[in-house]
Amino acid sequence: MNKVPPFNLTRQYQTIAEEISAAVQDVLTSGCYIGGSLVERFEQQFAQYTGVSDSVACNSGTDALYLALRALQIGPGDEVITTPFTFIATAEVISVIGAKPVFVDIDAKTFNLDIAKLEAAITKQTKAIIPVHLFGQPVDMTTLMAIASEHKIAVIEDSAQAVGAEWAGQKVGSIGHIGCFSFYPTKNLGACGDGGAVTTNDPVLASRIRMLREHGMSRVRYRHEETGINSRLDALQAAILEIKLRYLDQWNNARSEIAAKYQELLQPLPGVVIPQEASGGRAVWNQYTIRLTKDGNDGYRDKVRDQLQQLGISSTVYYPLPLHLQPVYQDLGYQVGQLPIAEQACHEVLSLPMFPELSFEEQQQVVYGLKDCIS
Repeated sequence: MNKVPPFNLTRQYQTIAEEISAAVQDVLTSGCYIGGSLVERFEQQFAQYTGVSDSVACNSGTDALYLALRALQIGPGDEVITTPFTFIATAEVISVIGAKPVFVDIDAKTFNLDIAKLEAAITKQTKAIIPVHLFGQPVDMTTLMAIASEHKIAVIEDSAQAVGAEWAGQKVGSIGHIGCFSFYPTKNLGACGDGGAVTTNDPVLASRIRMLREHGMSRVRYRHEETGINSRLDALQAAILEIKLRYLDQWNNARSEIAAKYQELLQPLPGVVIPQEASGGRAVWNQYTIRLTKDGNDGYRDKVRDQLQQLGISSTVYYPLPLHLQPVYQDLGYQVGQLPIAEQACHEVLSLPMFPELSFEEQQQVVYGLKDCIS
């Protein structure tokens, strides 16, 4: 029996290897490796794809979030609301700038921020909300933006896992005041290394973000307006991303077809809760994450995962510990049981193999293997 990986970057590369090789060779021959017209061209193309006026490429999705917060002049004494069920980068950048992360529990069906619990967390110190479009599932941005507007709070969309996803026909990263993207290799639009981008329809914010990513340097070379960072996207990565952007919708459609087939095959399995696409949204399925439920058995998910691994089927747990219970955030005073839905999800979630080139035979192997493990 063949092994089934959680993702396979080699298969995707093989389909566009000639294009990638030619583009990389052109960059190497040009001698222009940092910045330049190629990076600017990708920024313009990504802005057009996302549906915004400005896109600013940077070094990573983490840097994108950091630059967004800095551009909004958020800092010590401020609070930023976000989800406890995401990669730590989302909250980490809030702490790095000296602000306080405030965690709101998640919706059990979508794993995203529970909008119904959002308003109760807003205080006079709240300066921004960072909704995360987790696993490629869009947050209800209509309701969230209405709440943010009423309270005059900025919205930074963490779209790291959701490039191409839509809410109410509008692409994520174009709905809030700022959008943040990651081009980490396993993302739907992945570079061959780190990369990220910030999107906005506010030219003033875009200009400030460009300055901050270049050591706080203004258009006058070696004139620094404030403390910034070095967060530039390499030309090699821009060249690769430009090619991959042409295929993104095709790959996202393939992910949706795979997700639909999983929905069909997994529906009859007892104790398996399948993810649901929110009404009004279009998911792009960076991950296909199920819940494994069994009363009174906290280790059930891990037992099933180990058994799948023995069958040659790889799976991943995103995430085993919610952010509010991480050691680094003990000083915030959160207690076990305070955000119960996120805590329960951490014990139950399992992400099955998901990538555009996953074959139907491999999907069947995953489902049959899962059926054997839970029976």
